[in-house]
Amino acid sequence: MVNQIPEDGTLLPLMEEFYTIQGEGYNTGKAAYFIRLGGCDVGCHWCDVKESWDASIHPLTASDVIVENAIKYPGKAVVITGGEPLIYNLDYLTTQLQQRGIKTFIETSGAYPLSGSWDWICLSPKKFKSPNPDVAPFAHELKVIVFNKSDFAWAEQYAELVSPDCKLYLQPEWSKSKETIPMIVDYVMNNPKWEISLQTHKYLNIP
Repeated sequence: MVNQIPEDGTLLPLMEEFYTIQGEGYNTGKAAYFIRLGGCDVGCHWCDVKESWDASIHPLTASDVIVENAIKYPGKAVVITGGEPLIYNLDYLTTQLQQRGIKTFIETSGAYPLSGSWDWICLSPKKFKSPNPDVAPFAHELKVIVFNKSDFAWAEQYAELVSPDCKLYLQPEWSKSKETIPMIVDYVMNNPKWEISLQTHKYLNIP
């Protein structure tokens, strides 16, 4: 399936697209059009969209069609996520969006080289497949999912790789939030360069 996707990014495996409120990280609370691309080989066992992993089950969709769908909505920001969106060349899609006055945000594990033109890059590194070191310096936001205590050391490792202006977030893994939130609160109080990110869309019961 991936081999059939044109290298210029004019066709992409689209899992879903929807207009909603950004639920986590720096842009929490902002209206945004979400574009979820199929395909991921990072393999987080706690992933809540495992149906996105297999690119072959999601239809190849013209990037021009995706852009036309996005511009119908009043919110002029797009979040491109996955899966792992950087598997694909996102230069064409993001350029077309920006030419229409739409801001481009990405949520990525950083496992692949950076492509695309971005107004906001959220790097969320995963232990299951280490990020490409070339991505970290461009991140506007580092968001580390906390599943257990060892994730704090993991977070600090990547905090050293991002720029001094990069926002630093710790986010509880949803299924273990009762256990991890107290740890995160304590950690942020003792390490105030970090902030807490919550999946507010789950509390609000929206996509």
